[in-house]
Amino acid sequence: MKLLAKNKKATFDYEILEKIETGIVLTGQEVKSARGGNVDLRGSYISFVDGRPIMKKSKIQPYKYASNLGGYDPERDRELLMKKKEVARFIGLSEENGISIIPLEVLGGRTIKILIAAGRGRKKYDKRQRIKERDIEKRIKKTGDY
Repeated sequence: MKLLAKNKKATFDYEILEKIETGIVLTGQEVKSARGGNVDLRGSYISFVDGRPIMKKSKIQPYKYASNLGGYDPERDRELLMKKKEVARFIGLSEENGISIIPLEVLGGRTIKILIAAGRGRKKYDKRQRIKERDIEKRIKKTGDY
């Protein structure tokens, strides 16, 4: 499957604990727009309403060649397609303190899939430490010494 969109900020803000690939319910123009890479996952999250996983705050821009754009909401809530055991597992994880369910990637091919993950939020000092480690690795690769 081809990578259509990635939530780069999620891997920086969260420590990823568990991942799973799920389907998503989209309209026809949303599928075409997603295949064109017009998906923004920044700030989006998964919540559970009546035991159904719903992706909130994700943006899929309108397909530019669609004729009937009246009333289209790019930030509408979208239902995810998961098995009951997977839903129960992620509901249990989301109820733990400090764990969020977030989308990481949108994958496309014949069907559009979402890679979601359970993540624990990083503290500010953890983020600073991670930036420092990356800078050191870059410096070592570039010059060969610290």
